[in-house]
Amino acid sequence: MNHALLAVLPVPVRLLLATVVLLLVCLCALTSGSVSISISALLGIVPLDEMQSTVLWQLRFPRLLLALLAGAGLALCGALLQNASRNPLADPYLFGIVSGAALGATIATIVLPQWQLLTPLFAFCGALLAVFLVLILGASSRWQRLESLLLCGVAVSFMLSAITTTLLYISEPFAANRVMFWLMGSLSQASLTQVTLIFPLVVLTLLLALLYRRQLDALVLTDESARSLGVHVQPLRLVILLLCAAVSAAIVAFCGGIAFVGLMIPHLVRSLFGLSSVALLLGSVWLGAIFLAGVDTLSRSLLPTQELPIGVVTSAIGSLFFLSMLFKYRRG
Repeated sequence: MNHALLAVLPVPVRLLLATVVLLLVCLCALTSGSVSISISALLGIVPLDEMQSTVLWQLRFPRLLLALLAGAGLALCGALLQNASRNPLADPYLFGIVSGAALGATIATIVLPQWQLLTPLFAFCGALLAVFLVLILGASSRWQRLESLLLCGVAVSFMLSAITTTLLYISEPFAANRVMFWLMGSLSQASLTQVTLIFPLVVLTLLLALLYRRQLDALVLTDESARSLGVHVQPLRLVILLLCAAVSAAIVAFCGGIAFVGLMIPHLVRSLFGLSSVALLLGSVWLGAIFLAGVDTLSRSLLPTQELPIGVVTSAIGSLFFLSMLFKYRRG
């Protein structure tokens, strides 16, 4: 079913279809894997044995929740940044968040191996450091142009990546391999603790975005038009950036680098559910959760003896998506 056919359907029908797809993805995520769990066992019709119960509740269920949250959070941040900057290529990772998190993880793994268990904390601090540097560099223009912040983010990203690459180059291969696997993204270490840490950030960002939905709609216009409608443009953009930075930093700290989710999902939502802020925000949360949960299930099912890093799969899908968009616009 293509976008044109979906667009003909009423919005409630599209929402119903999205809900059905979400339930199917969740069922696949909980039942598929090296330990087979039937749907009847999942629904309690047939009792689970001890191994199945352990795999379901200690491994797959936390992993599914983390995938849903991470996908929803990244897509939500992408939608907010694209609206706030009026740039369809804006993405939470453009602000150097992944590079900062990678530097923090590298320091915890290679420079301070005694702190290796605190790698997520180091990664979170590194991501916030990157955002702080971007804000400092962009303060000279007082954030008059969000595009300048994007350029600052690219510069900070390259600078921190250079430091990370140098540390990896001089480190022992085993430690470097651990960092490289983390950089490619993985949900294999998912736990309910991670879910409880990320959940409030995603929910708070969504609620605030819905509360200021009219101001977000105004930001799609020119800055002058938004100001004439009573919107405080620069403070609102700064709050959006800080919220997206916090959500993205928390997700990257636990999941590693997962590309294209925040960039691709908002484009899909606009074509399926419309351009209003409410449709964009709720649709991005919904489709982002579906997408990442489905990709995570795919990444651990493609190979029989090991799982692919989830960032590799999202990058492959994202590149194909934007190539298809390019050919579509060329034909148009």
